[in-house]
Amino acid sequence: MPNGKIYHNPSVNFLVKKILEKKEAIESVSKTLVVYTGQYTGRSPNDRFIVDTKNVHDKINWGKINVPITPENFKKLETKTKKFLNNLPELFIVDSYVGAEKKYQLPIRVVSETAYQALFTTYLFLRPKESELKNFKPELTIYTSPTTKANPKTDGTNSSAFIVLNFDKKTILIGTTKYAGEIKKSVFSYMNYLLPQKNVFPMHCSANIKKNDKTTTLFFGLSGTGKTTLSADPNRHLIGDDEHGWSENGIFNFEGGCYAKCIRIKKELEPQIWSAIHRPGTLTENIVVKKDGNFDFEDDSFTENTRAGYPLEFIQNSVKSGLGKHPKYIIFLTADASGILPSVAHLNPNQAAFHFLSGYTSKLAGTERGIKEPKPVFSAFFGGPFMPLKPMVYLSLLRKFLKEHHTEVFLVNTGWIAGPYGTGHRIPIKETRAIINAILSGKLNNVPCHHDKVFNLFIPNNIPGVDKKILHPSDLWKNKEEYNENARKLALLFIDNLNKYPGINEKIKNSGPSVL
Repeated sequence: MPNGKIYHNPSVNFLVKKILEKKEAIESVSKTLVVYTGQYTGRSPNDRFIVDTKNVHDKINWGKINVPITPENFKKLETKTKKFLNNLPELFIVDSYVGAEKKYQLPIRVVSETAYQALFTTYLFLRPKESELKNFKPELTIYTSPTTKANPKTDGTNSSAFIVLNFDKKTILIGTTKYAGEIKKSVFSYMNYLLPQKNVFPMHCSANIKKNDKTTTLFFGLSGTGKTTLSADPNRHLIGDDEHGWSENGIFNFEGGCYAKCIRIKKELEPQIWSAIHRPGTLTENIVVKKDGNFDFEDDSFTENTRAGYPLEFIQNSVKSGLGKHPKYIIFLTADASGILPSVAHLNPNQAAFHFLSGYTSKLAGTERGIKEPKPVFSAFFGGPFMPLKPMVYLSLLRKFLKEHHTEVFLVNTGWIAGPYGTGHRIPIKETRAIINAILSGKLNNVPCHHDKVFNLFIPNNIPGVDKKILHPSDLWKNKEEYNENARKLALLFIDNLNKYPGINEKIKNSGPSVL
């Protein structure tokens, strides 16, 4: 039992005061809270583990991402973490829900050493009503303590940091790291284990709806590809910016808040996110504050992975219910740093399955520790690090829901053109928005296309308001032989990656690149 004072479901105003009182953050001129997370400014995937028990062993896709830890070592870490938390003079406990659809809602409790992480939890997840808190019973408990450190020699970890998921005990432990994203992504991983077993498709995507007819669109993509930016559209209503489920009833947001990247953000390009960042009480991580108290969004001194956490209602056009209809459109986002992939392609169901399983992008600097410049990565389902179950579970759910609801799928590249990173330049966001608008208006459903033989993709010949040049990436390279060589290298990476998955349908395999 805790020896100190417990603040159970404190108000936002109380937490803001506590954060400043405890010097966990400073304030910008706009009264935004600014936290500096020290050594850990992004997720630490090498320090994440899943407790290997009899009940889960055959379900988990074990490997470099889902790394086992013994129940005995989990117990050591749990004892160490709880002992430290129980001896604190102050402890913060926040009760929340994950999942806007009542049928699949998960009640969670976060026990936190810091007021900062308690506020993050309050913003990010769904806040229960006062009447719901009276009989609140968590089905998952997260203990987070940046001061608690593991001993790799005795605790079975790789460093002093640890993020441990125990599905049997319905518990998550987070130690050493202050980076709030570990809380968010651990809970996401937990949902991605639970929901497929209920025939619900969990997705690493943002979602919004059209104002008039409520048409739903999903944006899949890893961090840095544009999920948050492109879904926060003044002309559409935002359901959520990162994590959703697709059930027999439609789409539902897992969360009640946003966790947006801030590096090099421009007011004129991302007005809604800009406004939310500057709201009093918004929680930011690792953004440089100038002497006059204003943010310097260009400065990556601490990390490229600067972040802002805020409640969904800070976005003016957000959907309060967190619910949407079955999606009419799905957009797979990739930030290709090789300058090879086309800016847009319309995918048939087998191509959609291929690219969903591939989950290609270039991992951008700062999102994970040790990433200094973009590098190619294949992350199945555009969220492989957060998907504990076997790959075919998620692929089968995608194919099932696409078939049932006749959803159109497009691949959109938000990365580089006219050469690779360092030589070419990133596709302007205005061009990407014009492409997205054309997709969502139905203008690209049946239009003349040209075929990219290497990547087996069909690319529209013309899109209103879009520079034709970016629809022909090879033409933008000064050296065509260099383009062809790099295209072949990237195609081979796709092919080699798919070979990791035995038993894939031949039609899906043949829907990918070819280097004959």
